[in-house]
Formats: sequence, C-alpha cells, structure tokens
Amino acid sequence: MKRSFYLFLSAFVLASMILAACAPAATPAPVEPTAAPTEVPPSPTPPPPPVCNKMENAPTVEAGKLGSADNPIVLAFVPSGDTGKITKAGTAIADCLAQMTGLAFKIEVGTSYAASIEAMGAEKAQVGFLNTFSILLAEAKYPNLILPVLANLRKYSTNAVDPDAALKGTMQPFYKGQFIANQASGIKTFADLKGKTFCFVDPNSASGYIIPRIVLKANGIDPDTDFKASTNAGSHPNVAIAVYKGDCDAGVTFIDVMTDAAANLAATYPDISTKVVAFTDTVRIPNDGVQYISSLDPAIQKAVTTGLLTMTEDPGGKAVLKSLYSINGFQEIDATFYDEFAGVLKSAGVDPAELVK
Repeated sequence: MKRSFYLFLSAFVLASMILAACAPAATPAPVEPTAAPTEVPPSPTPPPPPVCNKMENAPTVEAGKLGSADNPIVLAFVPSGDTGKITKAGTAIADCLAQMTGLAFKIEVGTSYAASIEAMGAEKAQVGFLNTFSILLAEAKYPNLILPVLANLRKYSTNAVDPDAALKGTMQPFYKGQFIANQASGIKTFADLKGKTFCFVDPNSASGYIIPRIVLKANGIDPDTDFKASTNAGSHPNVAIAVYKGDCDAGVTFIDVMTDAAANLAATYPDISTKVVAFTDTVRIPNDGVQYISSLDPAIQKAVTTGLLTMTEDPGGKAVLKSLYSINGFQEIDATFYDEFAGVLKSAGVDPAELVK
C-alpha cells in the first residue's frame, strides 16, 4: 500500500514539473519609470568684494579737519535709480575709498537732483556723482565752484551715418541719439522734416526726446509747430516700428535700435534696416561723472581720483561701480568737458534748470 502511494506521489510531482516547464513565462509587472530630478539652475556667482589696499603717499589730516573721523568727506549721489541700490553701492565706494586713503567718508543720496546740486553748492558735499544736466546747472549756478574731473565710460553704439563709427564697441564718455526716416519719405535733412509726421519716444527720454528737441531747435526746426503732427510712441522700438509702417515719416531713437539685440526688430521686420534709415545723429551727449568742489584740498582730490580709477582695475571694484550707475570705467577730464554741449543748449535757448528735477 505504501509503495503504491509513493509511486503515485512521484508521478504527480514529475507531471507538475513537466507542466511548469511547458507553461509560458509570467509577464513581469510594469516598473514605473523613475522621474528625472528637476535641475535647479545654479545661483549666479556673486562678484568678489572690492580689493581696497592702502595706497602709497595717502594724505593725512588732523582731527577735526575735513577727512577726519569727526568731519568726513561727503559723497553726493543723484537719485537716478533705485535709491536702495544707489545707497548700497555708494556705501561700498565710500568704504573702499576709506580703506585706500585712510580718510573718512560718508554718503548722501539726494531726495532730488536739485538737492544733490545744492549740497555741493553749499559745500556740504565735496564730491559729486551728478548727471549731465545737473552738472550744467551746477556750473551755471555756482561758477568756478564745481570741477568735473571724471566722466563715466560706457560701451559705444553707432550707425552708418555716424562720424564716430570707428568707435563702435569701445568705451566712450558719450553717447548719441539718431534721427531716422522711412526710405519712401524722401527725408534726408532737418529741413525736410517740415510738414512731416514725427515720432518721439517719451518726454522723460534723453536720447528720444529731450536732446533731439534741443538739436531740432538748433537746426531751425520748432518741434511744436513745424511738424504736421507728432506723437510719443512710448519706447525706442515703437518709434522704429511706427516709421517702418509709415505711421510716422520720421522719428528719433537711441543708436541703433534697428540692430539692437534686445529689441530684435529684424525678427519681426526682416527688412527694417532697408526701409528705415538714419539720416543724421544727435550731437555727442556727454556722460555723467564725478565732480569736486574747488575748495577741496588738491591732495584729497588726487587721492579720491586715484582710488576710483583703481576700483575700475579690480573685478570687485568694477562690480560695485557697475551696480551704481552702470559705470564701466572712468576717463579723466578737464573743466571744459561739458562746454560744447552747454553751447548747444544755449543756442537752442534751453535752460538746464528746466531739465533737472
């Protein structure tokens, strides 16, 4: 009986093994794909701090004298942008100059352009970072008191009619606007603008409104009466587009909005540089810069100038200056630097005081 049972069990196991071998393989359960980790863009590397090593032959001052701890030299900054950023950058400049010269500095960001001018006029501030029009007003209001010493440098843009075209891409102490026209309008000179339609940018635009109006007046065109119609297009690209479409016969923009990478007008209007041409440019518009009051000790003037120029040679110093007013560098200038431009204003009957807010 036992023998029969074992024979039966053996046959059953063998049959089960044969059937299992012949059965199709089980389909494995699908495996959910592992999601790729989301890449977090790297944070921009912060610029290094400025290198502010003590300069040789730095001036020394007695206690209580200008430049001492209890009588610091005041740096005046105009409020031409975010005052928080200006304050931060200005403080970094003051701190660096203090380390380099051994003198004491403090900053004042004006509540208005006029406030910064008055601080220098009253000699409560000895070093100014005034904009172009504030410099002209200060020179007119306080003769022989304000000394321009450095002009800010920025990368220069040009066009086909610019006599300064060879300067393209170089650092310059000036910039320009351009007068443009629809090719079909026949406009080639200022005189041709009479009776035409004209596009400005915006009343607050230097190269797209303020300076062009001065240049127009200096060349015999009254922008208020000599155009058939004029309008403010709202932006430099909008002016170029309006001229391209024929909404305006001519207009004014910065150089050169048609080829500007940020505006990228050619992507939408591939032939814009053919249909819209610059027929002349504005005069050179001098950049803003750094000024001293004439009573400031020449030794201190020299030390501050040396310190600021040194900052432009250091990556950290460059970053601070760039964050202030987009300063790429400085050029040493003399007191006549703004005279030519002041003459243009005078010939147009323009009072710089009207342009300083």
